Amino acid sequence: MTIRAHQKLLLTGAAGGLGQALRERLKANCSVLRLSDRVAFGVAGAGEEVVLADLADAAAVDAMVQGVQAIVHLGGVSVEGPFGPILQANILGLYNLYEAARKHGVQRVVFASSNHVTGFYRQSETINADAPARPDGLYGVSKAFGEDLSRFYFDRYGIETACVRIGSSFPEPKDRRMLATWLSFDDLHRLVTACLTTPVLGHSIVFGMSDNAVTWWDNSRARHIGYAPQDSSDIFREAVYARTPAPDLNDPAVQFQGGGFVKAGPFAD
Repeated sequence: MTIRAHQKLLLTGAAGGLGQALRERLKANCSVLRLSDRVAFGVAGAGEEVVLADLADAAAVDAMVQGVQAIVHLGGVSVEGPFGPILQANILGLYNLYEAARKHGVQRVVFASSNHVTGFYRQSETINADAPARPDGLYGVSKAFGEDLSRFYFDRYGIETACVRIGSSFPEPKDRRMLATWLSFDDLHRLVTACLTTPVLGHSIVFGMSDNAVTWWDNSRARHIGYAPQDSSDIFREAVYARTPAPDLNDPAVQFQGGGFVKAGPFAD
């Protein structure tokens, strides 16, 4: 069940793949959905507002946040790459977002963190939210920073945050690794809804995954959020095995949970 808990909800990164997947779904969570990205992505539809903002522009972010009751933050660089853009969007941009939230009294944020915060754990391990961060690249480092920053804003200012370590959210798993990390679009919406509506969120880390038989992540530390995935990668397993070769166990992308990210770079700014 989707509860309309907020009058006006902000979705950043609305032009991205997950932003597009959530755009229609999140309208059930609010009366007005404010959509934002740094580039033009079309006009507002019924029940929508569109605000263009570069996350590195503090004034633009302040205006973007004004008047909303909660934020679903998907904006920023979403892949491994040069540090300059990651610094501007994922580090400075997130600081700008939390400062704007503090100034305007926003009390709840759903922050799109990433499984790449813990990408250097092995695929033979199962970890929970208490496991120390082991980022697999600069992108993962920026998301680890975001988790720490959001913890500070909770401890100092009481802004509740769910740090959602998103696995691999696509229409279906693309390879064998994604049999463990897959998150369906509908389960993503269920997870975001749970984070927005649980009575007491606090500062929580939750792994963004569907109900997959193979998994490296234990979500027991986030039971209070009430997320109950309904989809599973298992229905795709036979097809994935048929179209992909057996894994090379000497390949770091197979050894570690971060997959190919553990081998990416270095990059020149």
